[in-house]
Amino acid sequence: MSEKPGLLDYARRWPLRLWMGLVFIFLYAPLVVLVVMSFNDSRRTTKWQGFTFDWYRKVFEDTELVQSLINSLTIAALSTVISLALGTLAAIALWRFRFPGKPLVDGAFSLPIVVPEICMGVAMLIFFARVMPWPSGLPWPLSLGAIVIAHVAFSFPFVAVVVRARLHSFDRSQEEAARDLGASDWRALWDVVIPHLRPALLAGALLAFTLSLDDFVITFFTAGPDTVTFPVKVYSMVRFSVTPKVNAISTLLLLFTVLLTFIALRLQARAEAEKTS
Repeated sequence: MSEKPGLLDYARRWPLRLWMGLVFIFLYAPLVVLVVMSFNDSRRTTKWQGFTFDWYRKVFEDTELVQSLINSLTIAALSTVISLALGTLAAIALWRFRFPGKPLVDGAFSLPIVVPEICMGVAMLIFFARVMPWPSGLPWPLSLGAIVIAHVAFSFPFVAVVVRARLHSFDRSQEEAARDLGASDWRALWDVVIPHLRPALLAGALLAFTLSLDDFVITFFTAGPDTVTFPVKVYSMVRFSVTPKVNAISTLLLLFTVLLTFIALRLQARAEAEKTS
């Protein structure tokens, strides 16, 4: 006889299990359809005709589509590194120091999070058109500089929010003990504070990478004719027709994201295991 669920044992109650199942279907059913239709032998994504790998072959034969994906991955990688550094330093500064106008600076860091993307995109367009025109004809990847700057502008506040949340659980006496033992400020920061922030740094990096990789609105306003990214390229293709080639490249990008997340979680689990051992 199965034991009756306890009062707070919600996971064993069938209404909650049913609700969670419906939520997972709602979230992941479109992705499953996307993956399945990438093997469709018909040019029409609404009608299944047969199984084929031809669309994946055509993806790698489309040099413009592959180049747009490489542009997006390069921009995401560069903006993630810069956003991680700026967001971490900003979070530590707001957590540790007191200075005049701190609430104003704190609100300014949160502004890119709440401002609509269309407003941010127009602001970036005016900035790069009038204030700091980005030179054209630069070699790759310098030609992607304007998009990288725009992505850093809206990505690093998300990193700062995640890192600040982690800093609230930090015991400052550990850093003080390191200084008493002769460590400098930077050494104490690197050996004591940063190891405590590793889960937040990993989460912030994944968040910044994802935000940059799938951004369309801001990129659409800052990209030039020679700097097309993957979302902008897919949008131009969807305007005419959605072929299984779009599904195929989207499936490859989805697999890459899942693999990247899996590696990050494995690294985090290994770090936690080494910390407890």
